[in-house]
Amino acid sequence: MTTPSTKSAVASGQRRGRAPQRQSLRDRAYEIIKKEIITCKLRPGEIIGEAHLSDRLGIGRTPVHQALDRLMTDGLVEVMPRKGVIVKPLSLDEAFAIVEMRLLTEGYCAGVAAERIEQGLIDRLEDNLDRMRLAIDKRRLEEILELDSEFHSLVASAGGNSVMKEILANLHDRATRFWFISLKSTEHQNRVLEQHTDIVKAISAHKAEEAKAAMRRHIEQFSSNLTSMM
Repeated sequence: MTTPSTKSAVASGQRRGRAPQRQSLRDRAYEIIKKEIITCKLRPGEIIGEAHLSDRLGIGRTPVHQALDRLMTDGLVEVMPRKGVIVKPLSLDEAFAIVEMRLLTEGYCAGVAAERIEQGLIDRLEDNLDRMRLAIDKRRLEEILELDSEFHSLVASAGGNSVMKEILANLHDRATRFWFISLKSTEHQNRVLEQHTDIVKAISAHKAEEAKAAMRRHIEQFSSNLTSMM
């Protein structure tokens, strides 16, 4: 039964604005496939059959095709003659090229973030650290990856440059495939958390040079892990 108070609540909700739009099938397919590539559920070099993928995900061929086109632009899949679409193989040359670009862009971004960040984003970064600490304790690997992505996105947001944030997001997605392979060590996970903590401390204190240095150390450690891993 709909009571007067229920009607009032519904009307009030309608006045406050429309319900959030649902995610498009194309975007849903993109996010699912990207996550499977990053976590190596879809392995490097694996052939991706659009029809099989569409059936498995329960999403139409057209949205899946559009998602794969976008992932090709992102550098996560590629077209091979006589094979079709494949997950881009891991390459040490590509990994170090990504590291080089991250050192240039993310170090700079951390410095800008320290100069511009507001308290709301500082609170969100500290909350991110708390949740990552819990995820490490619970050994939730995929959650750790998601929180790492969120961390770097928050730092980029604090810089206030939407173009730089978009570029950094792509670099981070491509780097995470390499990181996922070596992240199963709890010691490595705790080291990442310590590095994130150093970055947040410097940004929160509005110390731009310290923030740049802390971010660069974080990325250089990633480079060292790559060398020992591949």
